[in-house]
Amino acid sequence: MKPDLVLRKIEYADCRKISEAFKDQGWNKPVAQYEEYVQFQERGERDIIVAELNGAFAGYLTIKWESDYQPFAIRGIPEIVDFNVLKKYQRRGIGTSLMDEAEARIKKVSDHAGIGFGVYQDYGAAQVLYVNRGYLPDGKGIVKNSVPLKYGDEIRIDDSIVFCLTKQL
Repeated sequence: MKPDLVLRKIEYADCRKISEAFKDQGWNKPVAQYEEYVQFQERGERDIIVAELNGAFAGYLTIKWESDYQPFAIRGIPEIVDFNVLKKYQRRGIGTSLMDEAEARIKKVSDHAGIGFGVYQDYGAAQVLYVNRGYLPDGKGIVKNSVPLKYGDEIRIDDSIVFCLTKQL
């Protein structure tokens, strides 16, 4: 991990700051989303890991200890969800540090980590990152809202359409 990079749990004081940082780059991530994340963390449902570079918010990810995606849930595979690094901080090792920390935490309870990514071009960097880290397709194909799609299903490509991967830790 970079010496000027701090990884820590989310706090209520972060919620507005995180929302504003994403708004500044044109993304709609409301304060309420992060307030809910703090509550998930307090209940032990998720770990939310915030990255700060030189004291400034740079990104975060969440670990969902019980996945909504049945192929992961059945096998007890925690899922890394909502992983974001601000554009201005990308390509500095922050995402790698967040993933290293998430995988270390998951390894304490499971031999596998799960993750899903969007299937359109905006997710290209994430797709490459996960494959380079050793994540492999779970064999269920494309998923919509945590349910694998079947031949003949018609879909609209948006953030609800993902491809799921696992990694043996």
